[in-house]
Amino acid sequence: METLIRLTAALSIFGIMIFWEYLKPRRKLPVERLVRWPINLGLAAINMLIMRLTVGSAAYLAAVDAEQNHWGLLNQFNLPDSFTIIMSLLFLDFAIYGQHVLSHKWSLLWRIHQVHHSDLAFDATTAIRFHPLEILISMLYKVACIYLIGADAFAVILFEIILNGAATFNHSNIAIPESVDKRLRFLIVTPDMHRIHHSTIRTETDSNYGFSITCWDRLCGTYKAHPKYSQDQMFIGLDYYRDKKVLSFLDLCMMPFRALPK
Repeated sequence: METLIRLTAALSIFGIMIFWEYLKPRRKLPVERLVRWPINLGLAAINMLIMRLTVGSAAYLAAVDAEQNHWGLLNQFNLPDSFTIIMSLLFLDFAIYGQHVLSHKWSLLWRIHQVHHSDLAFDATTAIRFHPLEILISMLYKVACIYLIGADAFAVILFEIILNGAATFNHSNIAIPESVDKRLRFLIVTPDMHRIHHSTIRTETDSNYGFSITCWDRLCGTYKAHPKYSQDQMFIGLDYYRDKKVLSFLDLCMMPFRALPK
């Protein structure tokens, strides 16, 4: 049931975003959907299958196990459910922010994470363009964080829904009025904000790591409000892969095992 709830929410949000992109796109994409989408969706399908066969519900089961055995910080106290849920969400959100930063700073993880950044366009399918190794590592990391904090089981389900939904939203190629975007950024990560993170300029790639709320970037000094070039003119992706235009499914699968381009 937990898996069905997460999948239904993820597919619903994805459908809304791609329809919104079609109606009101933010940028003209340099690569056609028919070229990119089969690759990105293919990766997503492989990841779903691997998760289904391996550690798909590990996060939820870890939360239940931690609660039953009184493991983790929050399970050491008799706290109100609302407080436990809020603290679980905030802790996991910051943990994913930290993981994202580390994925850029540690070359071993960057070899894997570059699959996500090698997309030359930026739309809802970019949110699901991850190497299977990164999906597995991320799940194991979340399980460790859940045991550490003693996260509430309901909060874990809610967090997974927020994680998928926010990633789909902030990778979407949707046009939001600048005045609305500015207000939204007081709390949540918008597509214009996260697009900067996918810039080919290194200082911009090393910014805006948050996936749902903006406070971590602001508190940790990684927030960047505007790119060097306009949102319409900025280049997306990684310079050392731009000459190839579209990387094949096999290219993406093998990318972590090849030397990083100079």
